Parts: sequence; C-alpha cells; structure tokens
Amino acid sequence: MKLADIRKEYSSKTLDIKGMKADPLEQFKLWLSEAISAQANEPTAMHLSTVDADLKPDGRIVLLKGVEEGFVFFTNYSSTKGKQLERHPVAALTFFWPELERQVRVAGKVVKASRAESDDYYLSRPPESQVGAWVSPQSQVIPDRAYLEKELAAAVKRFQTEPLNRPEHWGGFRLVPESMEFWQGRPARLHDRIRYTLSPTESLWKMERLAP
Repeated sequence: MKLADIRKEYSSKTLDIKGMKADPLEQFKLWLSEAISAQANEPTAMHLSTVDADLKPDGRIVLLKGVEEGFVFFTNYSSTKGKQLERHPVAALTFFWPELERQVRVAGKVVKASRAESDDYYLSRPPESQVGAWVSPQSQVIPDRAYLEKELAAAVKRFQTEPLNRPEHWGGFRLVPESMEFWQGRPARLHDRIRYTLSPTESLWKMERLAP
C-alpha cells in the first residue's frame, strides 16, 4: 500500500459563514455538542502545541475540561509543557472530529486557572487520579515502573490519615483565543475554512473565508 494512494472524499456537510455564530466560542460549543452527539472518538481530545526555550514547537494530546472564557485543561505545572507555558505563555490547539469531517484550530495566550477552579476540578476527579497527581514527577526520568508503584503505595498509605488536597504543582491552564479557524471537509479538496480573528483594540471578532 502506498500512502500517497490513500484517499477519502469529504462530502457530509457544508459550512456557510452566514450561518455561523458571531462568537467563535459559542460556535465551538455547538460543534463540540454535535461531536459528542455523533459519538466521535474522544471528542474533547485536543493537540496542544507549545514552544520550548529555543522556540522549537512541541506537541501532545490533552483533554479539554472547560470552555469558559477560553479552553481549559489541567496538568502538572512542573511538567515539560507546564514549564514551557510558564516561559512562553502562548499556545495552539487543534481538534479533529473525523466522524463529522471537521477540524478546529485555536491560537492565543495562556494563563493559569484560578486556585478555586483548579481545586474544584481536582476534587471532582476519581480518588485514584487525585492520588496520582501526587505520585508522578511528570516528564522526569524515572528508573522503572516499580518506582511509580512504590510511590503510589506510599501515597495511598499517607492519605489514609491526611486530607487529600490538590498539590501546589498541579492545576489548570486556560488558553484565551485570539484566532480560531473552523474547517469542514468538502469534495475535491475544496474545503470550507472560516477564520475568526480578534481585534485587540475593539474586542470584536472578524470573520473571513479562507481558501482551502
């Protein structure tokens, strides 16, 4: 099989700028709801792109946990992405829902979620996930799997007598969008692309159609 021979014709939907919401976050919420209804695989999965100290791009998949004034996700602040965002608080997100032949791209500035927001989400997680946030020195080199198992056992014992609260090194980030692009697959690779761009002076969103 040649990779160049793999083809898929996109033809399930269309995208008209006149029918889109003025606020891209509201348009995103609509598309996310449709992806969930269509039982898309991992509809909240998003590719998070950051830059390292040398401004080289770095990416990974994380899960969206909120769309309030921006795109919220949670992580270890001492992880690679946490340190990168601390140094360069800008990022990009990509969502892809192949079941609907749709993609959304987001770019903007990143800020930390409030302590209250991080606490609330942390306490909503299953107990084993709460303990896991204390156990894993995320992104650091460890000797083997047994190291994690040993740390987990120690943490489980510890929190039998201590309150299980959110560790200071773990919490949320919010990407506040400055641009968003909605992509709908179309036949003959003539896809629909609508871009929202935020005017920094007027706090208004400009909508434009892009060539595929």
